[in-house]
Amino acid sequence: MTEPIYVDLPLIRKYDVPGPRYTSYPTAPHFRDDVPPEQVHQAIRDNNTRARPLSLYFHIPFCQTLCWYCGCTTVIGKDSSQTEPYLAALDEEMRRKSAWIHPDRKVVQIHFGGGTPTYLTSEQIRWLGERIRTHFTLADNAEVAVEVDPRRLTLEQVQALKEAGFNRASLGVQDNNAKVQKAINRIQPFEMTERVVGWLRDAGFTSINVDLIYGLPYQTTETFDQTLSEVLSLQPDRFAIYTYAHVPWIKPAQKLLERHTLPGPEEKLAMQKRIIERLSSEGYRYIGMDHYARLDDELARAWQAGTLRRNFQGYSTLAGVDIYGFGMSSISQIDGLYLQNPKELLDYLERVYQEDFPIHRAYLLSDDDRIRRAWIMALMCQARVDFQNASRELGVDVATYFQNELQELAPMADDGLVELDAQGLTVTERGRLLLRNICMPFDAHLSAGARQYSRTI
Repeated sequence: MTEPIYVDLPLIRKYDVPGPRYTSYPTAPHFRDDVPPEQVHQAIRDNNTRARPLSLYFHIPFCQTLCWYCGCTTVIGKDSSQTEPYLAALDEEMRRKSAWIHPDRKVVQIHFGGGTPTYLTSEQIRWLGERIRTHFTLADNAEVAVEVDPRRLTLEQVQALKEAGFNRASLGVQDNNAKVQKAINRIQPFEMTERVVGWLRDAGFTSINVDLIYGLPYQTTETFDQTLSEVLSLQPDRFAIYTYAHVPWIKPAQKLLERHTLPGPEEKLAMQKRIIERLSSEGYRYIGMDHYARLDDELARAWQAGTLRRNFQGYSTLAGVDIYGFGMSSISQIDGLYLQNPKELLDYLERVYQEDFPIHRAYLLSDDDRIRRAWIMALMCQARVDFQNASRELGVDVATYFQNELQELAPMADDGLVELDAQGLTVTERGRLLLRNICMPFDAHLSAGARQYSRTI
């Protein structure tokens, strides 16, 4: 069993400010629309000079209805006539991009996100699985994960997912309370979730994650604790439990939630405290940044071994893996390059037939970006930076390079969040709850537009 983690509410409250989640560095708001295509193409050629492992991300944007808390890029409606042209566009994008990729590269990871990937019919799921294998070579032990909506998933779709090679699933739940569900426009009784988990396990899915959100209308510590009890009875392998990010200036539909009673900061803090302390006492390791995993899960083992990695899908056990994204708004993460596809459906459908890499925005990392990215990712994933090892790997004396930033951490050291000495920087157990805050002094881009980020708590 894990030792329960104590949450110091006054300390957490002190550091509740807007900040990035650091699924990348620099973060997506700093991508640019003026990166010359020839530089992008050269970076992709350089990335494919050898057979590095590969990860593929597919964005399936369609949803029948909008959940009013949602911050994802979606296409809402029950008209399924758009899915066939979209699938054809994905096939074309795979055909074009695969021609750039080293022929010996093997896919070790696939992730279907959305939107709602299970908006697709069983036949479409099987077809897309076949097309992926036509364009790419999958490793024998590839992780193939899909985000599912239990409200509309059928047993036939589960069987189709298994036939298409999927072996991991992430279930959107958010909250089991009926009053909360009505307020957020997502009616999903617990029995529905329970049934889907049974289907997935019977089909042989090897890992099941459950997504929850705290900070939604009418939630209290007591009601959310009941949701935790119910979901814990299903024994998921992992949890992703996010604080609700209220950004109506970016997602206008979220204004609808202001008609209801949103939990105040104190209630949200109390919920976070209960979540962390309860899960850490019931056999789940707190990985960091909203993620929890059972002690026998490979994510927990990677955290213990110091081999954890972080990307746009969250935490990962796979190191040295480039991500190629497909579909509208998807992001590719390729060594020193980030690429984002067009964010509007019609723009994507048009440009995917015109360009091998339909670029909405991109970012080429500078030498300084690479150094800061490695530093921030070490903090996010290992909670420790050894100065001697980091200096050797990055080619700079990191204690000197980050002299000013390390001095900024003095108040955090006084609060017991970090330990700093001549050998390195270590994030303490209590500091792991505030990883975003600890990384922020090392972010050279942060001063521009902090309002675009959700609060760290």
